[in-house]
Parts: sequence; structure tokens; C-alpha cells
Amino acid sequence: MTERIDLGLTATGGGCVCGDHAAHDAAAPSSAVREEVLVSGMTCSHCVASVTEELSEIAGVEAVTVDLNAGGVSRVTIHSGGPIDAATITAAIEEAGYAREDALS
Repeated sequence: MTERIDLGLTATGGGCVCGDHAAHDAAAPSSAVREEVLVSGMTCSHCVASVTEELSEIAGVEAVTVDLNAGGVSRVTIHSGGPIDAATITAAIEEAGYAREDALS
């Protein structure tokens, strides 16, 4: 059984280790574009908040959700009204102090 950990995050910057992705997707906005990226190096709610803050500052981003894999590779979902340039996403992740991974597994 997966342990649920409350990171105290809001719906616009949530993160979970619960594995209940359907519940999180139901709360996500009905954006035109949903992009998932992998980010390495995040270990806690502060890390999630930093990445969420930087990505949320990109024009067109409506919401960011993070499935935290503490110390490993975390899945970050970006909901936006239209496509966001990959270089812009990567720059925001790096500005927060983390690294974007090349491929989704």
C-alpha cells in the first residue's frame, strides 16, 4: 500500500506520492494543452513549490502539478492554453535549480 504524504500544497501547485493520478487529473483545469516533463533532483515540498512557481510564471501556463519522487525523477504536468516552447520550460526548471530529463519513461 502506498503511504499518502500531505505536502500542504494548493491545487495550482500540487504534488503527490499517492499514486492516485485520476484524482489529481479530475481537479486539473480543462486546458487546451497538457504536457508532461520529467525533473530530477526534487526531494521535498519546497522543491515542488520552487519548480511550480517558476513554471507558473510562463505566459499561458494555467496550472502545474507535480508527482514527487523524492530524490529520483519526478513527473511534472503543465496545463496551458496553448503550446509552450520546450526551451522555455527547461529554462524555468533550471532557474528553480533542477534538471529536466530528456524522455518520459
